[in-house]
Amino acid sequence: MIEFSAQTPSQILELACTLQQIPAPTFNEQPRLQFLRELWQNLGFESIQMDPAGNLLACLPGSGGRPLVLTAHADTVHPLGTDLTLTREAGRLIGPAIGDNSLGVAAMTHAVLWLRENAFIPPGDLWFAATVGEEGLGNLTGVRAVVERFQAKPVAYIHLEGMGLGSVFHRGLGVQRYQITVRTSGGHSWANYGSPSAIHAIAQLITAFTQIPIPTKPRTSLNVGKISGGISVNSIASQASLELDLRSESPQSLAQLIQAVQNLIHSAQRPGIEIETVEIDSRPAGEIPESHPLVQLAVRALTDCGQPVYLSIASTEANIPLSLSLPSVCVGITHGGSAHTLQEWIELDAIPIGFRQVLTLLTQAWKTA
Repeated sequence: MIEFSAQTPSQILELACTLQQIPAPTFNEQPRLQFLRELWQNLGFESIQMDPAGNLLACLPGSGGRPLVLTAHADTVHPLGTDLTLTREAGRLIGPAIGDNSLGVAAMTHAVLWLRENAFIPPGDLWFAATVGEEGLGNLTGVRAVVERFQAKPVAYIHLEGMGLGSVFHRGLGVQRYQITVRTSGGHSWANYGSPSAIHAIAQLITAFTQIPIPTKPRTSLNVGKISGGISVNSIASQASLELDLRSESPQSLAQLIQAVQNLIHSAQRPGIEIETVEIDSRPAGEIPESHPLVQLAVRALTDCGQPVYLSIASTEANIPLSLSLPSVCVGITHGGSAHTLQEWIELDAIPIGFRQVLTLLTQAWKTA
């Protein structure tokens, strides 16, 4: 079993806390990445570079074989100005984005540091990247650029999340997101009463969406996550919009759900009401089988530590390589919960298990090719 210093988990946590205090909402990750760049330089990491997408990459040189790619997204869902206070309580650390994904980036940094300090020379170059654009409407911009750069050359793509320990994500959940905008002529609430209201029309559309039969097997979901519109209480709204999130374990079910939504939008079009639909995010599905050596390696790394394992599906950075049938898994560093809230939490005692899993993957991934 891989061993590391008893201080290592505390050092990982310390770095995670430092990163968590640097705001990094999607599309504004650069202050956090600049801090990380300076840290990597001080640690002596090699080939540090910022790619055109804004990702921060570096390399642990190998002995000439195929490369391995490791990523952890640097962005968070929390806007600038969010209270980033951290608190400890009953073996937990609580605070926004501490798990998703400050801990993931910290664990990636310390994993590479451990490999170098233990004189591990990988069979091929180990490229590691703190990526942008994973959350919200980032559309996986960062990992898309990484995969486009390395394509099928790596033996595997490994992605780290701070939470989700025990889950081995080898299936990518398909996601489609749309912004739907309704426009009308608007008017005064009294003088022009009876004229079409964009808000009324979009409310009717939302009601229609909720009447779509959503299958539970394969698991599928529909969510209106954001609505906006109107200018004042005494005006008939001339514009209103919503953002719609559609997901399914099955590409076929997702396609059927998209078609059902499009049919409802088409039927809602009538004189005086214009509806525009724009795709704002598309995360392709994909998977590698449970029997794949990379999946089995991730499983063994956990079972050897007595950790129960769940082979899972999710929308993660692994979606992109999996959609291209490239070997990829996403794994978590510790247990946690309340993701994307101010009360997000991580379990401190489990960090060594997740970190050991990462080291096992990084030292043995070449054997899976």
